[in-house]
Parts: sequence; structure tokens; C-alpha cells
Amino acid sequence: MLIQAWRQLRRDWRGGELGLLALSLVLAAAMVSGVAGFTNRLQSAMVAESHVFLAADRVLSSPLPVDEQWLNRADEMGLRRASMLSFRTMLYRGDNMQLVGLRAVSDSYPLLGQVETAGKPYGEVMLDVTSPAVGEIWLDSRLFALLGVEVGDSIAVGDTRLLASRALISTPDHNGGMAGFGPQALMHIDDVPATGVVQPGSLVRHRYLFSGDAEVLQNFGDWLAPQLEQRHRWQGVEDSQPAMAETLNRAESFLLLAASLGVALAGVAIALSARRYAQRHIDSVAIMKTLGASRRRVLTHFVAQLTYLWGVSLLVGVLLGHLVQWLLLSSVAELLSRELPPASWQPVLVAAVTTAVCMLAFALPPLLALSRVSPMRVIRRDSGMDEVSLVTSGVLGLAGIAALMLWFSGSWLLAGAVMAGVCGLGLLAAASVLLLLSQIRRRGGRAATGWQRLAIASMYRRRYGNAFQVACFGLALMAMVTLLVLRTSLVSDWQMQLAPDSPNHFLINIAPGEVDGLKQLLVAEELDHAGFYPMVRGRLTHIDGRALADIDTINADEAGVDREANLSWSADLPADNSLVVGQWWPGIERPSGSRIPVSVEENLATQLDLEIGSRLDFNIGGQSLQAEVVSLRRLEWSSMRPNFFFLFPPNSLDNYASSYITSFYLPAAQDRFINTLIQAYPTVSVIDVAALMTQMQSVVDKVSRAVAVVAALVTVCALLVTLANIQVSLDLRRKENALLRALGAPSGVIRAVLLSEFAGIGAIAGLIAALGANVSLFGIQGQVLEMSPQWHWAPLLATPLLGAILIGLLAWLGARRVVKVSPLVALQAPS
Repeated sequence: MLIQAWRQLRRDWRGGELGLLALSLVLAAAMVSGVAGFTNRLQSAMVAESHVFLAADRVLSSPLPVDEQWLNRADEMGLRRASMLSFRTMLYRGDNMQLVGLRAVSDSYPLLGQVETAGKPYGEVMLDVTSPAVGEIWLDSRLFALLGVEVGDSIAVGDTRLLASRALISTPDHNGGMAGFGPQALMHIDDVPATGVVQPGSLVRHRYLFSGDAEVLQNFGDWLAPQLEQRHRWQGVEDSQPAMAETLNRAESFLLLAASLGVALAGVAIALSARRYAQRHIDSVAIMKTLGASRRRVLTHFVAQLTYLWGVSLLVGVLLGHLVQWLLLSSVAELLSRELPPASWQPVLVAAVTTAVCMLAFALPPLLALSRVSPMRVIRRDSGMDEVSLVTSGVLGLAGIAALMLWFSGSWLLAGAVMAGVCGLGLLAAASVLLLLSQIRRRGGRAATGWQRLAIASMYRRRYGNAFQVACFGLALMAMVTLLVLRTSLVSDWQMQLAPDSPNHFLINIAPGEVDGLKQLLVAEELDHAGFYPMVRGRLTHIDGRALADIDTINADEAGVDREANLSWSADLPADNSLVVGQWWPGIERPSGSRIPVSVEENLATQLDLEIGSRLDFNIGGQSLQAEVVSLRRLEWSSMRPNFFFLFPPNSLDNYASSYITSFYLPAAQDRFINTLIQAYPTVSVIDVAALMTQMQSVVDKVSRAVAVVAALVTVCALLVTLANIQVSLDLRRKENALLRALGAPSGVIRAVLLSEFAGIGAIAGLIAALGANVSLFGIQGQVLEMSPQWHWAPLLATPLLGAILIGLLAWLGARRVVKVSPLVALQAPS
């Protein structure tokens, strides 16, 4: 029976339905195996390197130096240790300067792993080094070109100069390209005091690295735990995942969910193809049953055929999935800093399960209906397949896709939201198409003549199938258009909404004694600044006497308060702030007791459930500060001026170490002023917002390439639905066109009707996609980015044209045979 099924499969291949079914399976396997392989290899790379990712076994991090007794205790217990200080600052050589992430390390760094350097930029990697010597600095290879220096030149870092002795390739605890935009540099920690860069209140991170026997480390951690405060982080390998890991975890769910939408569309094509395949075999099944074949034998015969088809399609799909992996990896290659491990077998298992679910949910119901065909079909032509199979296919298909989405995302809520959203948008698109086709028939049918009227009539006659087709293709095309606009113009749209003189440079780490001099320097250059705002680093620890960790309704990580925040004070309400509730300092009474008034940003207040009178406790460098909320403010974040979540009255924070921040607009013609500023104030860090926007656009562009690969495959699956829909209607179209030919209609008219019908469907799908993309972008711009939404007109013109061309060409390739068939042959063909 198996050999007979294989032979029958080879004969049936020429019918066309199996080819489309196989292509749908191949694409489904390619998408899920490609995406699963892509994320699996990235995760495997991080796991493989986790033993050196911290450059130690345990790391203690803090914004402030820790108690020296803690380090002495580690020495007494026989642990090896090293120290690191990380911060952002400006390096410069002559007129060239660059903002870098600078890490200062001790002699024993790294405790695990190796630092990779080279004797020249992008040169051969050397692994026999540990850390820079005193008086030296190692620069990322790209920094040599940015600063215009060579190995052996000196670089200015604050008040001192260091020798650029090597090119820095990588360090074991560097988070990788996705975690940070700028270049990195490494220097010795003993050179930090001479630079003068780190001042009281500066934004720095202290990291203390420990390595040794696991039991000793555990004992040290147990001794240390009672003394740790919220600002401290005691990290081990198990909780050392970098920012890139979190990004990839989210990206994996997103990409797999996007792939599952493609699988859903491929499943629809499978269902339509399997149904047509079953319908074409009704007569052969009836004959088999008249010759004594049982229903079980018939079902086994056809299930064996589809099993063969599934196996071959899975093999081809997995091979194609490797190409998808390569496309995804090459899209983000510049953001990755680690070599990836070879591919594993897990994506093959994911593809096998996914395609098996597609076969069971979409292809099996028509075969079950086919196995129930009565032998009376040989005599009575009206005895066909059970129509219940269509409903069964739909129910099983939705259940199968829902199960796959749940498996891919691991979240009932996320899978349910995506299913509800897609179904809702699909129904809305289908309803819009039905209404639009009705209006075209009513209004356009009267004015149309000849082949135009025939095309409109054909579109309306198949309105339900066309509505479904437009919904599928339109949703896929909408995703492509949305990604394209996000990739090319979203950051540009945001920049266009800024005022022409909006600040484009920030100055941070300004010492209190440097404020007056900087003001005079900016006035001398006729540059307007946003005001100098003091900053004190503090952590919110309690609300109304309850620790944040004990308040179930607050997600400290999500609210962004599980870290030190910038606290500031101001006598006047900043120009880009507006009071929502409460009063500013002159109009309020000072809270009772020792609590200081504080004004809180309204969105943060909502997340923390704060209101007027809420009591807040802060930890500032080990000292306690008690405050009471007296007002809530709305901030204009797009103003590019310094803004703060917490503002206090003047002189409220005088007892704490502080630094200052400001922003100003620098015309392009005066860009050399930055050189003058850095030379006069070498410890001040300059952040060029325009350069950061360029880097952000680059990252968005690269990441969106990977998503666009999946979206393109989803669009191909939507085109498969169109092709399957065409095949379902081929027999009926063949008879309709035969009648037209018999009545004297030339082939040119029939060809024009066919192309006009599908080009019209494609144009409608493109229009719906363009409108949907603009609505989606409105939501992203208004709700996510909090910017004024921009209407994108180009997709409204280009997308309908693209849809008309794609579906028009696809329809012509799939249905051109109906134009060439002789009327006599078509009319004599069995039903």
C-alpha cells in the first residue's frame, strides 16, 4: 500500500494542488526553523560564554565605593578580586573628540576569560594580555580613525594624557553591540584620579570582581547579604544575562509569533489546496469503494500520500530555513560581538511539529470527508463530499494556530491578544471589502461597459472569497509597509517635529565650580542654554512607610525606580513643565515635620500610585531623605531640555554631592566650539544628540531588517492563499469563460477581465494595507513615542499599485490556462 501511495503521489503531483500544498509546508517549515535557529544560536552563544561573561565568578556593583572592610574580608577568605570603574567621558586629540564608554580596571582584571587586543586597529588578535599598564589606554579599533591617531600617540582624558598602546578588540564582560552604541576604551584604575573626570555626583559604576572556590564564595555572599543595600547588586553567572539577552528573549517571542501568522496563512493555503485535491479524487474514491475498498483503506492510502509529502516538504523547508537563518543573522551581524555556535537540531523539531500540526489541522479534515464518499457517486453525480469538512477545517485550523502561538510565546495573554487582534483586523478588513465591492457594483457597474462590467460582476460574484483573500494579503502587506516606514522615516519624523533651535548637545558631569565659567563661555559664543540644573543621585526606597519591594501593585523594574534616579531642585517651574495638580513652591505650606516638598512627574506618579500627600523616602549615598508629594507635573520630553522625575525646592539637597547638567543648540557652522569647550573643561562630558539619533536610526534599520525577512515570508504565504483561492475557482472559471467564448467573446476580452479582476483585488488589499499601516504608525507615534502623528502619503500611492501588480501577475500565472482551453473541451468536462 505504501508503494502504491508513493506512485499515486507522483501522478497526482501534475494536478497542481499538491505542489501548492507542498510549497505552503515548505514555507511554514522554513519560517519557524529559520527563526528558531536564529534565536537558538544566539542564546547558545551566551550560555557557552556565561562562565567568563562576568570576567569573574561573582560581581558586586554599586554607584558608590563600597566599604573597604568588605574587600578586606574577601582577602581574608582567600578570594581573588579585581576592581573596575565605568563611566562615559570625552576623549580628544587636537580638534578631534569622541564620547566613549571608559572602563578603568585594576592589575588583576580579568579574573576569568581574556582581553583580546591587537597591535594595530583591526589587526591580528592577541590573547596574552591582562589589563593596561599605568599611563596607557586601549582604544576600540574604530576610535583610532575617529580621533585621527595611531598606536603610540597620546590621548587626552580629562586633565591628563595617556598613551594609546593597543587596539581593544573585546573583553569578556563587554555586553556586546546591542547593549551600547558607542565605542569602548580601557585604562588602568590608578590613572583615574589624575584625569579629574570623576567628581562627587558623577555618573559612575563601581564593579568589584571576585573569584575562588564555590563554597568560599557562597560563605562570603552569605556574610555580605545582610549588609547590602538596594543600590548594591550581587551577581553570579545565573543572573548575569546582559541587556542583549533580554532583547533577544523578547525578539524571539515576537519573531516566532510573526512566523506563526505566516504559518496560519500557509495553513489556509494548505486547507484550500487539500480541499481541491480531495474534490478531484471523489470519483476515484467512489470507484475504489465499488471494487471493495473500505473507508479505512481509502483513508490510509491518502494519509500515506500526505505523509510522504510532509516528509519531503519538511526536508526542503529545513534546508531553506538555514537560508532564513543566514539572512536574519547577516541583518544584525554588525550589532553582535560574539562568534555564534553551529546550528542545532532543535529548529528541525520545531519545524516538524509545526508542519505536522498544519497537516492535521488543515489537510486531514478534507481527507476524512473524502473517505466518506459513497460508492453511489459512480451512478449519481450529485453525491459528493460532506460539506461539514469546511467548518471542521476552520475550527481545527484556529485551534492548531492558537496552540502554536501559545507554544512559541509561552504566554496565554500574548497568544490570545495576537489571535484576537489578527481575527478582529481580518474581519474588519473583510467587512470593508464586502462594502466596497457592493458600492463598486452599484455605482461603477452602471458607468462601466464591455469587459469592465464583466470584471466588476466577477469580483462581486466571488465577493466572499475575495474578501477573505484581501484580508489575508492586506494584513501581510500592512506589516511590510509598517516595517518599511519604521525603518526609513520614524526617527526622521521625530526630528522634524523638533523646533529648529531645539538643543542638540547635552553637557553632563559639570562640577559646581564650573557652572559660572560655562555660562560665560556660552554667552560669549551667543549660544542659548536650557539652564543649569543640579543633579543628585538617589534611590526611592519607601512609599508611605512601605518598602517598594513589599508593595504588590508596583513593578519596580517596569516603573524604572529599581535604580538610582537623578534628583534636582529648581526655584521656578521649568518652561517645558506644567502643573497637573498641586501648587508650586511659593504657594504651598511646608509639610509638617522634617519632610521636604517634592514635585513628581505624572506618569511615574500613576505607576507608583502617588497622590498629593504621599510620603517618600530616598537613600542618597547611604543618607536618608524624607519628602512629601505636593504637586504632579506633566513634562515635554521632546523639548530636548533636562527633565527630572523628582524636583525639590532650592537648597533642599545642599548636603549631598551634586553635579550639573544643561543642554544647548549648536549651529553646524560653530561645531568647532566643542573643541574649545572640552579644552577649557576637560572633565565635562558632551553628548551630541544628533550623533545618537544617527546611531539609533542605524540600530533600528539593522534590527528591522531581521523582522522584514519574516514579514516578507508572511507576505509570500498570503500570496499562496491567493493562488490557492484561484485554483479552487479554476473549474468554475473554465466553464464561465467557455460560455463567453461560445457567445463570441475574444480571448483579449477574457484576458482583460481576468487581469482587471485580480488587479482590482490587489489594489483594494494594498489600499487597506496602507490605511492600516498609517493607523498603526499613528498609535506608535502618539502612544509609544509621545510625538505628534505624521500621515505617510507615499504608501497610499505605492501600496495599491504594488498589490495590483503582485496579485495580478500571480493570478495570470495561476489562471492563464482558462483563457486557452477550447470552449467545447471546457463544457464537456465533468462537474
